[in-house]
Amino acid sequence: MDEKEKIALVAEGIGRSRKLLVALGDESRQHLILEMMKMGNCSGVRVADVADRTNLSRPAVSHHFQIMKDAGLLKARKEGTKIYYYFDPDMGSMQTLIRTLQLAIEITQGLPDRSGQQ
Repeated sequence: MDEKEKIALVAEGIGRSRKLLVALGDESRQHLILEMMKMGNCSGVRVADVADRTNLSRPAVSHHFQIMKDAGLLKARKEGTKIYYYFDPDMGSMQTLIRTLQLAIEITQGLPDRSGQQ
């Protein structure tokens, strides 16, 4: 594959990862991701449980969870009136981002040194 094809793949991957990059770029969502990991509940967590562990309101947690769900980071399961959020076990959106970043590293490592240092 030539450089133009690789760069086109990086551009495509960045486009496909845009929602995930937005989701990961927010400090509140970063905090929520870490809190969910600390909770360690594989079956899922409820908005109220996460709100109790953070300084965020239930509507704020719900809003952030929806953004992370739209980005492919979280999934939701409904049991009666309760909704449980959990990390997408497939992590397809994360895998796409990782592959894109790896390809970008490969491309940039092949570029000549322009730092002026020898």
